[in-house]
Parts: sequence; structure tokens; C-alpha cells
Amino acid sequence: MNEKTKIKSIGVLCSGGDSPGMNCAIRAVVRTGVGLGLNIYGIRRGFQGILEGDIVKMDASSVGNIIQHGGTILKTSRCLDFYDPATRKEAFNILKRKKIDALVVIGGDGSFNGAYRLHEEHGIPIAGIPGTIDNDITGTDYTVGFDTAVQTAVEAVDKIRDTASSHARTFIVEVMGRQSSAIALHVGVCTGAENIILPSKDRQDLNIEQISADINRGIARGKNSSIIIAAEGETPGLCHRVQKELMSEYNLQAHICILGHIQRGGNPSSLDRFLASRMGYIAIDSLVSGLKCFATCFIQGEVNPTPLEGCLEKRVEYRPYYEELAKKLSI
Repeated sequence: MNEKTKIKSIGVLCSGGDSPGMNCAIRAVVRTGVGLGLNIYGIRRGFQGILEGDIVKMDASSVGNIIQHGGTILKTSRCLDFYDPATRKEAFNILKRKKIDALVVIGGDGSFNGAYRLHEEHGIPIAGIPGTIDNDITGTDYTVGFDTAVQTAVEAVDKIRDTASSHARTFIVEVMGRQSSAIALHVGVCTGAENIILPSKDRQDLNIEQISADINRGIARGKNSSIIIAAEGETPGLCHRVQKELMSEYNLQAHICILGHIQRGGNPSSLDRFLASRMGYIAIDSLVSGLKCFATCFIQGEVNPTPLEGCLEKRVEYRPYYEELAKKLSI
């Protein structure tokens, strides 16, 4: 039995969108806890699983052979009922009856907000592990799943570039990111895209004339393909608008490829496995050391516990330097 704290049992859940590496974090949480003599409980389908009592005890064998797989063995969901204080009170009472003393929540800013309120209202210790492909959580440089999502998109765009070059075509490739520009910027830089369209920009101000000029500039110096990376944004149709205006106003043929949810799946990269494993270990170690409400944040190469309160807001603006870098390298 761990002697640092009175915590004897810890629950772990995934909430919100899945991301590659969640299984690695679950594995680290379970095996670290078991190694310390704790009871570790897996909660299926996020906060909804608490409300439904879908809770199972886990041991070292429960997380065998999962480190290389995407998705999450605990499943996940978005529990809108958790916005209700009465629902959170019910969840706390269920955890109390199950004798679960602390909770590890793997997810994004929405999940962190629900977990923070649960702690504020009822005092249960919370450890948040940032898991989202959008890399948009304030307070951490990277989130679990981001690196894999970018690599998946880069590999897809590389293949699209082969076809674009063979037929001298322009492709508009939509990547995920309703409010976050992180994936689009990284993919744009890594694939040598001629243009990157970000979700934070007002569509009314979208400069199709400049996009056309950039494509024609490339053609003039002998380029036989162009790639435009577009973040999906909150409203569908941006790619089709760009395609239509390029064709009708500037006589430029363009094809659309929407990558969609393939960016969420797949085997996690080595970076995501390593970060998730470190974060899972530090989550448990920090809970048993007495920390009450924190997230495991990756900052300047190190993973450390950081007050969860500072990680609740979504990071919308993402390093304008990267956009400038992409522009400078695409001439």
C-alpha cells in the first residue's frame, strides 16, 4: 500500500474526441498505480460511464498489448449532461460509493473543464492528461495525439502531391481543426504547401486573389503542382468556395481532398507514445504525492504537473511564426 497519501483507489477515463496515444496513457496510469499498490478502475465512455456505473477494476494484464494501438480501450464520449451541477454531484456520489478517491481524465479543454468543476464542487483530486489531436490546450506545448495526426496528414498530402505533379494540378486538402490552426500549420510547413488557410480568419477576408497569384508564381518558375492546406473550420464548405472562385474568377483548375477522421486513427507515433507514458506516470505519482487538481503539461521538453485551472481555455491563436515560416518557404 502506498504510504505517501490516503489515496487507495483511482479511476481513469477518456473524454471527448479520441486521439492516438490515449491507450499509452491508460497503460501508464494502470501500471504505475498497480505498482504502487493502488486499486485502479477503468471508466468506460468518459463521464457518461460514471453516471451509468460502467466501471471495471484493472490490473497490469488489462493493458497488455495496447501501447501500439490508436483509439482507446476505455472508449470515449461527449457527456453534455455533465454541464449540469446536479449531474456532477450525482457523479461524485457514484465515485464515492465505488470508493474511488481520485480521477485521471484524458481529454481536451472541455473534459478538463468538467473535471475542474467536479473538483471545485466536491473536492475529489483530479489529474488531467491533455489528449487531443488539435494541440489547442493552454499551458502545454504538445497534446497526446497531435504528432500522430500531423504525420498521418503529411503522408496523405505527400501521396496527393505525387498525383498533383503527374497531372500538373492544384489540390485543396482539408485537414482537421475546427478552431485550431495547429494541424494545418504543421502540415503546411512539412509538405511545402503553397498556401495555408486557417480557421481563425474571417472567410469574408479570404484573399483568393493572393492564392491565385501564388499558384501562378509557382507555374511561372516551372512548378507543376500546388497544394493548399485548409483547416476545416466550424462551418463546412470553405474548400468548395476556394475551388469555385479559383475556377470561375482566375481560370485555375483545383481539386478537393478532405482527409477527415483518418487523422484521429492509426498507430501512435513514438513521440505520442513517449509523452503519453510520461504523462500517465506523472499523473499517478503526483496524485499520491498530494497534488489535488493539475494537468500533466509538456513544456520546453519536460513533463510536469501544472495547476489545471491554467489549462481550461482553448488555445485558438497558434504561433503566428509558423504561418510566416510557411509563407517564406513557399515562394
